[in-house]
Amino acid sequence: MPSGRLSYQERQRVAAGLADGLSYGEIGRRLGRPSSTIVREVARNGGAHEYQADRAERAARWR
Repeated sequence: MPSGRLSYQERQRVAAGLADGLSYGEIGRRLGRPSSTIVREVARNGGAHEYQADRAERAARWR
């Protein structure tokens, strides 16, 4: 299982999964990441309805 920060490609897959209506658990399974990582990523970056990979990547670079 990968550790550390999500990559930009993973953030794009999170955004696509949310757009497809997938659960956080399913997105995590597809990425090989814990669902808690996905929950935290989405919550930090606008929530399920506002999440954008580009914006999340920019925010992560500032952290």
